[in-house]
Amino acid sequence: QLQASGGGSVQAGGSLRLSCAASSRTTTNNGMGWFRQAPGKERELVAAINWSGSSTYYAEFVRGRFTISRTKGGNTVYLQMDNLKYEDTALYYCAKSRGAGYSVSRRDYTVWGQGTQVTVSS
Repeated sequence: QLQASGGGSVQAGGSLRLSCAASSRTTTNNGMGWFRQAPGKERELVAAINWSGSSTYYAEFVRGRFTISRTKGGNTVYLQMDNLKYEDTALYYCAKSRGAGYSVSRRDYTVWGQGTQVTVSS
């Protein structure tokens, strides 16, 4: 139901834009989140957005560098990643929250897309 894309390999300081598209209008009324998981580490929340796009959350380690947004219809969510660092290297996942607001709890995300790999070289 969720298709993530836009990953790739960049040098430190570079930018990437991830996209997460729903196969149908299944995310319009739901909060959405971007998570990442590096090898040997827990999956962690990177950014989240409520159903309308009016409210967002960023993990401290990406604040000021990443921007989450969604289309007006709500069916596609983006993660603009600027000033990438080596430690941003991970598999990035998008997910749909069970409610209209965003959540910082992984347990509240019920639908997950496949991951898209982001590799940052130093």
